[in-house]
Amino acid sequence: MIKKLPKENMGTSNLGWLESRFHFSFASYYNPKNMRFGVLRVVNDDIIHATSGFDMHPHENMEIITYVINGELTHKDSLGNIETLTRGDVQYLSAGDGIYHSEHNLHKFENLRLLQMWIVPPQKGLSRLYGSHKFLDTDRKNKLLNIVSSNKGLSPIKIYQDVNFFVSELEKEKTLNFKISKNRQIYFVQIEGDSLINEIELNSGDAAEITSENNLHIKALGNSHFLFIEMSN
Repeated sequence: MIKKLPKENMGTSNLGWLESRFHFSFASYYNPKNMRFGVLRVVNDDIIHATSGFDMHPHENMEIITYVINGELTHKDSLGNIETLTRGDVQYLSAGDGIYHSEHNLHKFENLRLLQMWIVPPQKGLSRLYGSHKFLDTDRKNKLLNIVSSNKGLSPIKIYQDVNFFVSELEKEKTLNFKISKNRQIYFVQIEGDSLINEIELNSGDAAEITSENNLHIKALGNSHFLFIEMSN
């Protein structure tokens, strides 16, 4: 079953310096029927305006994945990490028993757009992790790129929870197939462009919950940029 989630039905917020679309209950958007999907607790599609951002703030007992769509993300944290990431790059953080970090768009003119996703860890109090990976455009062009996996997986970024993150940028009319294993489910985010997934059309900003399916067939209706998270059901 594929449940389409139109972007028009999602929560939104505009703080001036920050524009957000909330896939699940978060901040000012509260819907008790839309708290999470499996171990996926948060998907925020954020636009951070130039010369602004999130100052130092704490996280604990959450695994946070940030995928940069456009612009420059500058990160600092209480572990001493400082770096700037651009389109297609990924930052990960397992907050464990507590970590502080900041996220800023230091560019003077250009907006920063990113997806921030929170995964519930398999247990509390795990050791803190931080890292990032810079991917090439060709890594995801017309193919699936596994950007995040569990410690047992094969991706360059590994977290504690049993999940897999995949991204792709497909040219118009190109297709991909993904086999869904038994007792697994998918949360699909259409980042840019339009796709058909098992004959259901998703447009830019839409999402879908995919359960009880054996295969995912993805066709790009135009240039299509998407991300999906595969996890146990």
